[in-house]
Amino acid sequence: MSNATMYVAGHRGLVGSAVWRAAEERGVPLVGRTHAELDLRQREPVASFLRETRPDSIVMAAARVGGILANSTYPAEFLSDNLQVQLNVLDAAVEVGTPKVLFLGSSCIYPKFAPQPIAENSLLMGPLEPTNDAYAIAKIAGVLQVQAIRRQYGLPYISAMPTNLYGPGDNFDLQSSHVLPAMIRKMHEAKVQEERHVAMWGTGSPKREFLHVDDLAQACLFLLEHYDEPEPINVGTGEDLSILDLANLVKEIVGFEGSLVWDASKPDGTPRKQLDTRRINQLGWKPTVQLEDGIRLTYEWFLAHVDSDLRV
Repeated sequence: MSNATMYVAGHRGLVGSAVWRAAEERGVPLVGRTHAELDLRQREPVASFLRETRPDSIVMAAARVGGILANSTYPAEFLSDNLQVQLNVLDAAVEVGTPKVLFLGSSCIYPKFAPQPIAENSLLMGPLEPTNDAYAIAKIAGVLQVQAIRRQYGLPYISAMPTNLYGPGDNFDLQSSHVLPAMIRKMHEAKVQEERHVAMWGTGSPKREFLHVDDLAQACLFLLEHYDEPEPINVGTGEDLSILDLANLVKEIVGFEGSLVWDASKPDGTPRKQLDTRRINQLGWKPTVQLEDGIRLTYEWFLAHVDSDLRV
């Protein structure tokens, strides 16, 4: 892989920047464009870019993402933006004959009440979680597009479904962030302002699995070399914990000494979402970052990069 050029779509985002770091460490020649330089929703500029650069592989880490609030508020944009990005990049890759493409989806593609842990064959076997169904449908379309390309053109494109991700470069904006960075920011601000309570969404009972983004990056490079099947493949830790336990862990790491107040009027989302990771484990990949260590590293990154903007 080291002599082949890789295009990382979305290389400034949480996932893309981690893939970029991991590939760079291996000496892989890289190409990337910021959103200002190349809007992936614009079809002809994307095609022109790939005709010009002709990468040997593409990791599709570009997506419009967000937590429950953002997904519930902007479902039309989540559906439209993601569909446009996927169609433009994949169609252009086929046109120029890109040898290998890895499409990254999300564990939210699976049914809300899928059997746990969720195996890849649960896809399309039941209704989705309503709070993020628009995003999920877009990602399912990407999986099916990869499969259609394989059938029609014989290109070895693959798709991977990561579980909930976190790590350096995460989004800590409370209006659009996912649960873990939102907890870190809320509790840090409460600690700095010496508040006695922090309000938490939902009941705390749902269970979630969390994968450090550097582990996902290693998995992406691994799959490009070792996986060639039409079915999406799960990427996760195979372990989950309740949102309540997660909140208590973040509270301890951040050092917030007040109490957590749970607002049951806010949505919980899917009751449980643990991935069956046996297929990728059998290929020889396993995660290396333990959750507590990963949250500590993420909080350190937050303090270095975000806290200065928030300090009051």
